[in-house]
Amino acid sequence: MRGFARRVAVADAVGWVRSHARLLGSETAVLAQLAGRALAQDITSDVDVPGFDRSMMDGFAVQSNDTLGASPYNRLRLRVLGTILPGTRFSGVVGAGQAVKVMTGAPMPAGADAVLPVEQVEPAAGRASEICAVGEVSPGKHVGRRGEDVASGDMVLTAGRRIRPQDVGVLSSIGVAQAAVTRRPRVRIVITGNELLPAGTKPAGSQIADANGPMLCALVSRDGGLPVGPGIVPDDPRAILAAMRADADLVLVSGGSSVGQEDHAPALLVEHGELAIHGVAMRPSSPAGMGILDGRLVFLLPGNPVSCLCAYDFFAGRAIRMMSGLAENWPYAERRLRLRRKLVSTVGRVDYARVKIVGGEVEPLAISGASILSSTTRADGFVVVPEDSEGFPAAAEVSVWLY
Repeated sequence: MRGFARRVAVADAVGWVRSHARLLGSETAVLAQLAGRALAQDITSDVDVPGFDRSMMDGFAVQSNDTLGASPYNRLRLRVLGTILPGTRFSGVVGAGQAVKVMTGAPMPAGADAVLPVEQVEPAAGRASEICAVGEVSPGKHVGRRGEDVASGDMVLTAGRRIRPQDVGVLSSIGVAQAAVTRRPRVRIVITGNELLPAGTKPAGSQIADANGPMLCALVSRDGGLPVGPGIVPDDPRAILAAMRADADLVLVSGGSSVGQEDHAPALLVEHGELAIHGVAMRPSSPAGMGILDGRLVFLLPGNPVSCLCAYDFFAGRAIRMMSGLAENWPYAERRLRLRRKLVSTVGRVDYARVKIVGGEVEPLAISGASILSSTTRADGFVVVPEDSEGFPAAAEVSVWLY
């Protein structure tokens, strides 16, 4: 941490994010664009789903009393009045000794209180308009009741919920074509470095392809934001400042976040805005910083790819999720597993350790340096070692956050 006046604890940096990230306003989105968004209104149904009693089986709508005692040895005759297909209705009434052929999902006819499945029916010899019941059904058997899925007046979804695909289906089923959702933050991604080539370009000579730009775009999209850019910005203070002042709700600067000669972003924040935090007691990502420029949050992410990923997940991603109306916690599944061997750390900093799961146990990856991005693809997840710990001994149970 040479060159940094002080290192801020990770918990304090997270606290700063929580106190400054503000939920954005709402906007209306159509049904097809709701999945993954944070609902900004309560949704109450004004209809029953289904809106009618319906058959849950292919069979015959009957009065259940007419099937009492029916068996292959006691075949009970019923007269068939007609057929009901899904989307159609039967105009008559089913009386004693009568039946109507129904398909799954078709409305129940008046007078019938159960459905006799086709497996419990045989043709009546010599009578095309009759069937024989060879099994019995109780009242309500194989009948889906009106409003059993959703009843009129039910609260279907509440504000703040992240809308899942099945939620979209339910909204459609009650006739909701659009809903209010929290606006997605526009996130300007500023990639700095004269040594960088555009993303996807073959590395050549002393230049390297931009890896952080596409990675950050994917992370921002995952967390509910709208990535703006990226594009490589020259290591020139005026160009970097102009990029940081682009029309956006939040700014991510990748590279030039430390205290070297070409690390312009921190100085620009000091001169034109507020550099609230610069230097965090963690490994990797110790050069991370954050502040405010023109009223918007700015996160300084190290250029080394693993450091960039780590700082994004701990700080910037949290802010984007909060602004989007989503849960601030990590979008990773957590598993409690035992270590195959010890995991060493240093008291006074948080360690972000990449790990593999081998035979149901956690194997720390022996990696040094924050530039080895492929370590995160070889890893199944990561373990966070708290700042007050020297690590964990072999066989200790730890939390693994799964990529």
